[in-house]
Amino acid sequence: MSELIATLKVQIIEQLNLQHLKPEDIGDDQPLFVEGLGLDSIDALELIVLLQQKYGIKLANPQDGPQVFKTVRSIADYITAHKSK
Repeated sequence: MSELIATLKVQIIEQLNLQHLKPEDIGDDQPLFVEGLGLDSIDALELIVLLQQKYGIKLANPQDGPQVFKTVRSIADYITAHKSK
């Protein structure tokens, strides 16, 4: 799981063009939206694309988005739970 979290941090920085950040600047349980990294709805769409392109996972229910994309750890948990399906 820690390897997946580390990979996700790099992918999020690349996908969202956050070159001013390093992976170690993002906490595993740090909120990604509002406080924390301060991401917005456009960034959420980019994260959905990231899941589809890199992991072949589609967000089944859009209402799940806020929970799935709450932290890097929650994204990793979602990938782990849905990747084998």
